[in-house]
Amino acid sequence: MKVLGVIGGSGLYQMAGLENRREERVTTPFGEPSDAYALGTVGGRDIAFLARHGRGHGMLPSEINFRANIYGFKALGVEHIVSISAVGSLREELHPLDVVVPDQFIDMTRHRPSTFFGAGLVAHVSLADPVCPDLAALLFESAGACGARAHRGGAYLCIEGPQFSTRAESHLFRSFKADVIGMTNGQEVKLAREAEICYATLAMVTDYDCWRPEETPVTVDEVVARLSDNATTAQDILTRVAPRLKDERACPCARALENAILTETARIPRETRERLRLLVGKYLG
Repeated sequence: MKVLGVIGGSGLYQMAGLENRREERVTTPFGEPSDAYALGTVGGRDIAFLARHGRGHGMLPSEINFRANIYGFKALGVEHIVSISAVGSLREELHPLDVVVPDQFIDMTRHRPSTFFGAGLVAHVSLADPVCPDLAALLFESAGACGARAHRGGAYLCIEGPQFSTRAESHLFRSFKADVIGMTNGQEVKLAREAEICYATLAMVTDYDCWRPEETPVTVDEVVARLSDNATTAQDILTRVAPRLKDERACPCARALENAILTETARIPRETRERLRLLVGKYLG
């Protein structure tokens, strides 16, 4: 049975209902992941859970080692990742405590590595449709079955942070037709695609950012006040997703690198080949 990876964001530092729980630390060529992975089962499905900011929320969004986190999931045999993320709403119809399963991303970050490649190996994966359609559909259906007010589709805009938006920025982002705003998923979705891992976001709305004139600007207190309810909803959704996940993948995610590597195999430095063997070994021989 394939392993389901779960990335817990703000307010979700442990996976409730995880049976036969154990921890495993994974060392990667890109450094250390945010924390040890919590391994176990939920609904008969093997789960690998990682606290994105580390236990106790000790990392700023820009301090997270996204490459190590995703590579670690790959090393553990994960083929599907559900990313649970607190977000602000940029749309009137997306209310706090709503659940959004976005299908597009806008990356406005500036200081974060967003690829495994380089150092003599060039690859360009397609991100036209960055989310796994099968996993996203399963998340949306499971959210509805849990009684959550769920929305399918939309664009997640990723900012650098750690500050929240200015009012001018918030209005600008709305003009981009973005739907929710966060600080972490821009790198995850790109790296998951390069690792040929199915990826989808469970975006849990906590606030209206600061664009809405009748609302006070978003504060940490406001976000934290809604995290507990959001975390409970996310756990309920995951307990429904886990047993329904199919082991065989019919989506294109599993073949993302098939035609993406441009560098001639003979010209790839040996050190680079070894570092990326887990990701590209089947294509380089």
